Amino acid sequence: MRVMVLQHVDVEHPGTFRDFFREDGVRWDVAHLDCGDRIPDLAPYDCMLVMGGPQDVWEEDRYPWLAPEKAAIREFVSELRRPFLGICLGHQLLAAALGGVVEPGTPEVGIMTVERTPEGSSDPLLHGLPDPATVLQWHGAEVTRLPEDATLLASSRACPIQAFRVGSLAYGLQYHVEIGAGTVDEWGAIPAYAESLRRAMGDDALACLRRDVGERTAAFREDARRLYDNLRALVGSVRAG
Repeated sequence: MRVMVLQHVDVEHPGTFRDFFREDGVRWDVAHLDCGDRIPDLAPYDCMLVMGGPQDVWEEDRYPWLAPEKAAIREFVSELRRPFLGICLGHQLLAAALGGVVEPGTPEVGIMTVERTPEGSSDPLLHGLPDPATVLQWHGAEVTRLPEDATLLASSRACPIQAFRVGSLAYGLQYHVEIGAGTVDEWGAIPAYAESLRRAMGDDALACLRRDVGERTAAFREDARRLYDNLRALVGSVRAG
């Protein structure tokens, strides 16, 4: 399996997925779009993973690389028709690239729960994962309208579109499944993230969230491994024809 990863800030990387890639001998390449990397020819890749970031999908004037990134997502999903997973900003970019709508929403920051829809309960990517799922949220924007032919898979009270699928192979998750032991401190060093955390949870938010995530690190890793295994099975099914 060969994976193309699109990143928007250095500390929002594939997280625990990197461990799984190494364990399974998966080759993965990264385009650091915020540093000026160009997206390579996508034909050799079996899967695309698009990470989070402090940018918003509508900020193309400020971040000109967002336009070619959306075009690359459309190519990979609609033309190459290969497995795709977008997380947080990546989830929003999938929606925007395919005709959905992303807008400022009710901020969700901290350990929260999401519940699957009936369609999500039978979805192959989410198979075997807890429902409701306890997840890390850290976002202010949200998908408010799905692309055509998209299927809603999970929701929360504050953010109705937490997970969706387009076709049978392209997925967006608003919440974070890739987190590890160092995630909170890495993200807390980003000023915009630190401020959103403080507004949501108070002045001692970083220490509290570090503790809460630390208590669930093993469970988060187990859930990430299950989702990764399900994603890899989707890749295998495509490669088998």
